Amino acid sequence: MKLTLIREPSTADATFGVLFVDGVFQCFTLEDVVRPAGEKVFGATAVPEGRYRVIVTMSPRFRRRLPALVNVPMFDGIRIHPGNHPRETEGCILVGLRRSVATSEVLESRLAFNPLLEKLEAACSAGDVWIDIINPGGLK
Repeated sequence: MKLTLIREPSTADATFGVLFVDGVFQCFTLEDVVRPAGEKVFGATAVPEGRYRVIVTMSPRFRRRLPALVNVPMFDGIRIHPGNHPRETEGCILVGLRRSVATSEVLESRLAFNPLLEKLEAACSAGDVWIDIINPGGLK
């Protein structure tokens, strides 16, 4: 399975995106601000553009199984999980069925997350899952 996250330009406090599963729209995303390569503000920076393996493991913080991105440079514990606001990301990828640019949030997050998790768990048990994260205009 291949996930593709296509980001939009960051606002002052967030980055919206669109997540595709095997080329088909799945949901909207919300992340922290994309910063220049090598620049990181702890808990307020989106992961670097690139390709990462995705696994589903138990999250000690959330006490449930969640998708995790593996070997993200300068980051640990990056997950895809439910949430609505930029303050809930801490570098992770939040998902939602709708979004509000005016309030910088994704909406109906659990409704977006649960079917995504089911797909990812099935795909991970059958083979490798990868996510390609693409910045707007190739911004690194």
